[in-house]
Amino acid sequence: MSKFRIAGATLNQTPLAWENNLNNIREAINHAIEKGVDILCLPELCITGYGCEDVFLSEWLYIKAMNCLLEAKTYCKNITVAIGLPVKHEGCFYNATCLIRNEQILGFYAKQNMAGDGVHYEPRWFTPWKPEVTDKIVIGEDEYEFGDIIFEIEDVKIGFEICEDAWRQIRPACRLFEKKVNLILNPSASHFAFEKTRLREKLVVDSSKNFHCTYVYANLLGNEAGRMIYDGEILIARYGKLIKRNEWLSYKNMQLQYADIDFSNEHEVYPAPGEWPRDKNTEFVKASSLALFDYLRKSHSNGFVLSLSGGADSSSIAVLVAEMVRRGVEELGIEGFVNKTGIKTLGAVNNTDESSAIKYITSQVLTCAYQGTVNSSEATFRSAKELADSIGATFYSWLIDDEVNSYTKKIEKVLNRPLTWETDDIALQNIQARSRSPIIWMLANIESALLLTTSNRSEADVGYATMDGDTSGSIAPIAAVDKHFIITWLRWAERNLNYKALNYVNNLQPSAELRPLAQEQTDEADLMPYPIIVEIEKLAIRDHKSPVEVYHALNAVKLESSALLKAHIAKFFRLWSRNQWKRERTAPAFHLDDFNVDPRTWCRFPILSSGFETELKELEGLD
Repeated sequence: MSKFRIAGATLNQTPLAWENNLNNIREAINHAIEKGVDILCLPELCITGYGCEDVFLSEWLYIKAMNCLLEAKTYCKNITVAIGLPVKHEGCFYNATCLIRNEQILGFYAKQNMAGDGVHYEPRWFTPWKPEVTDKIVIGEDEYEFGDIIFEIEDVKIGFEICEDAWRQIRPACRLFEKKVNLILNPSASHFAFEKTRLREKLVVDSSKNFHCTYVYANLLGNEAGRMIYDGEILIARYGKLIKRNEWLSYKNMQLQYADIDFSNEHEVYPAPGEWPRDKNTEFVKASSLALFDYLRKSHSNGFVLSLSGGADSSSIAVLVAEMVRRGVEELGIEGFVNKTGIKTLGAVNNTDESSAIKYITSQVLTCAYQGTVNSSEATFRSAKELADSIGATFYSWLIDDEVNSYTKKIEKVLNRPLTWETDDIALQNIQARSRSPIIWMLANIESALLLTTSNRSEADVGYATMDGDTSGSIAPIAAVDKHFIITWLRWAERNLNYKALNYVNNLQPSAELRPLAQEQTDEADLMPYPIIVEIEKLAIRDHKSPVEVYHALNAVKLESSALLKAHIAKFFRLWSRNQWKRERTAPAFHLDDFNVDPRTWCRFPILSSGFETELKELEGLD
């Protein structure tokens, strides 16, 4: 036999959700059997979920995972399946994949390269397996091969790379090629980041060419554990040609993609797979809306509450929730979407018209509130109300001046002096933001809903947010993207997603609206132009450059005058070092870009430091 139907499947798993994860595995295997698949690759650590964090240090986890594998083994009737799980062997913990054929375990491949950069912490939990080494593992009364194993099934020699294995210059595939392996399976848990799909596709295609093989890549799907989003890509390439690709970032629990491969025919021609938009704007809305959906249902919440100011940040989040509903209904159907949310109060949606149903569901899962003060403008109120009405969200508005005045008068009484904008500017601004927090939290608690935080990455860089004010919330959907991107994305969404009500916010200058209206406060006047923040941030934070190095790089491209650039760089570094404590307390954020400033998942920085004092003196001394 030289012809095989080879497949990959993506799964939306949840850490430690044994029944859920096994159900998804069973569904994928059954679907593959129905389609006549011979060899199926499932994602990395799909039995436990990838995001178990330090529970991977618990020995009981490995016992439970192995018991689940033995259960999953019974699903594999007349099919060969690769299933990822953590395995304890000789006192060490390994990230492994088990290959099962017709309900019989053939052996375990152990991952050789641990991901330990950026958002990854695998070396904390797992031991890398040494290349070219095999051992025996005993499970119950049976003994199996374990380690760097090649499997042979009739005319097919099967080798493995697990995720990070494939991203190294010296990688398992180099040795597999020497041993004439003609099918490489790559079970992965590769997190989403902008434009990463193209890098991943190139990796798979180039691997199939360079190692003269059929290469199958199967990734996890969805917001698994709160922060990371997995795009659920399935890629099959052969001899340098991509032959199969699925529609990524799906709302389904499982997707399958397969190809018929004649391993005796190296000249077989395959039609090119379908293509769909993968620009950054599309990626942002697809990944974020799916992440919100998974976070909603996996946290067993009844919906979202959003303090909708009418500004860019909160408006973008409102649109993302609306897109969550629209895209979910389009893919799952009205009943399927409602059932999958798990929100019992939604009940049966009587609207048979999909557009009306989407608006109704949005009204039930998204509650918005405009919390105005004497410093709020009519323009931002209108922006908030028009957007909420257009997407169908429940909308409330109220004033918080009584609360602000109450706090202010108490402090004036104990200090025995009036508070003024000349002497108490920051305090008078912050008390307005903080006064909003208890009220919106109360509404979220009453509705058993998640409070959405509106902080963006640019604000986190420089601390331009009020702790326990506009940073309050359960999840921060846009905290991983910069403000300049949010502003441009809203314009794109108005045109391309048909959110005409965004015209209001897109014609506003971003402002906190915390000072008297006569002062005409704007964010960029308080800080610096957002595009400048982005360029400084990339070099200083992503690329780890010093203030002087940042200056030389940006001064060469003449973004602004040298004197102004110096001032902005100095301001950025001072505010960055002063506000690490705020970043430590930011609500969990979705990882979306190739870097972020969340100390839990990417960028660690001391809470107390010199504040780049010496380095900024060097910057000041430059000609």
